[in-house]
Amino acid sequence: MRLPSNRQCAMEGDGKKMDQAPPVRNPFVHVLKFSPLEKAKIALMTVTLFPIRLLIAAFMMLLAWPFAFLASVGRSETTVEPQCLWRRLVDIILRIIMRVMWFAGGFHWMTVKGQRALPAEAPILTLAPHSSYFDAIPVTMTMSSIVMKAESKDLPLWGTLIKFIRPVFVSRSDQNSRKKTVEEIKRRAHSGGEWPQIMIFPEGTCTNRSCLITFKPGAFIPAVPVQPVVIRYPNKLDTITWTWQGPGAFEILWLTLCQLHNEFVIEFLPIYTPSEEEKKNPALFAINVRRVMAKALGVPITDYSFEDCQLAMAEGQLRLPVDTCLLEFAKLARRLGLKPQNTEKVLQEFGNRARKLEGQKLGLEDFAHFLDVPVSDMLRDMFALFDEHEDNSMDIREYVIALSVVCRPAKTLETMKLAFKMFEAEEDGAITERELAVALKTALGVTHLSVSRLFTAIDAEDTGKITFDKFRRFVEQHPDFAEDYLYTENAGLHSGPCHSHQTQPGLSPLDPQGTATSKTANGICPDFSPSDPDGTIDGLLKKHN
Repeated sequence: MRLPSNRQCAMEGDGKKMDQAPPVRNPFVHVLKFSPLEKAKIALMTVTLFPIRLLIAAFMMLLAWPFAFLASVGRSETTVEPQCLWRRLVDIILRIIMRVMWFAGGFHWMTVKGQRALPAEAPILTLAPHSSYFDAIPVTMTMSSIVMKAESKDLPLWGTLIKFIRPVFVSRSDQNSRKKTVEEIKRRAHSGGEWPQIMIFPEGTCTNRSCLITFKPGAFIPAVPVQPVVIRYPNKLDTITWTWQGPGAFEILWLTLCQLHNEFVIEFLPIYTPSEEEKKNPALFAINVRRVMAKALGVPITDYSFEDCQLAMAEGQLRLPVDTCLLEFAKLARRLGLKPQNTEKVLQEFGNRARKLEGQKLGLEDFAHFLDVPVSDMLRDMFALFDEHEDNSMDIREYVIALSVVCRPAKTLETMKLAFKMFEAEEDGAITERELAVALKTALGVTHLSVSRLFTAIDAEDTGKITFDKFRRFVEQHPDFAEDYLYTENAGLHSGPCHSHQTQPGLSPLDPQGTATSKTANGICPDFSPSDPDGTIDGLLKKHN
């Protein structure tokens, strides 16, 4: 698989062309590289400034607790009381305490652009890009309500501070929680400004700010005016970003507190009032607001979404590399409606049909006929992923393998069993080294892959062919086969999330050649969209929180 150099702009959900071509960079990966001088600075700050800042920040949190507790006692979670004088005073005190805490953390001044709208004018603030737990800064600046997991209110200290800002809680124990959350947001949004504004990060997960991914519709379902708010961290060294693949939570805190100064810019854009069409179509509303915010930020928009985190973070034996093409494939498959409901049955059917073709190359029209879909710009983009030699042909078996990985990201053996079934010779049920390379490079979403060491290790008898049974036995005996035989042989194959026992020796966050090696579960933005037919988001939240 390959990402073509000359790609057409994909279509947005309303049929319009994207303002910019989708980025090649994986938005869920953050790689930090340090020069020797930066390493020396961090080492010095670690034993001098870092402990002082950490103690001050912790003290400020403790100092804020009694005020938040006092203001929260006896307050209803379902009705809004008039903001009496003493509660207004507590609000001011808490803002000051939080500002001192951020100042101690190196955020000495914060640049505010634009004018924040009143709650009656825009009940919902949509913030992007979401890239870190430092995005709590605008929450403490405005004391707006946010959408939080219900479990958060039971956390010591932090739970009390959270309850003060009147959040909308999402409960995992309640199967109807998402529906109730949307209804609560609607109720508050239509209160005429009586409730505090609700601050929502519509991306639903953290990215590296290289683009704006798909906005979830939850913030747009109430069909009220929203105020887009964009966030920037224009530091030369980005220690802020906390993505699914990259430095962990404590590393981000440590490295950020070791910086002399951290910049933060927040810009309140003009209020966006939905049209009648957008009121009826929250997805269209979300797309158009995202386009406005992307233009203000000067970044591309892409259809990568929270669902793609499952693919990027899959714990199968083939960990996807940072620069995999499968994220692009998954996005196109989703947009074209090619992800099947009955996964196993459809994949087996595709496998049988692909095997009958015996490696026959297909053109774009044949590809469309195989999938029973019309030719479109998006289908051309998908076809180009498999047209590696740019001769307007592709091997449909590669498409089936890629679809299997996207639909079953953690089931490496099931995908390889399907690949063997499509490639194996009828007389002995075996495949060659070249065919194994095709299967594995497609499963990883890369252009080139050497499998010589792996193939030689499996083919102990030196027959030049291997069967799936041999492959399975080898994998069972060598569960880390990809780490031992693929990643070491292919130097440019930088892997994504690593299991703790697979971390390469000497590879730390301060390694100048470091890649995103740690697996970090942030999950600080719960999803509250009314439906999730695939269950993928539930699975991610259960898995990573």
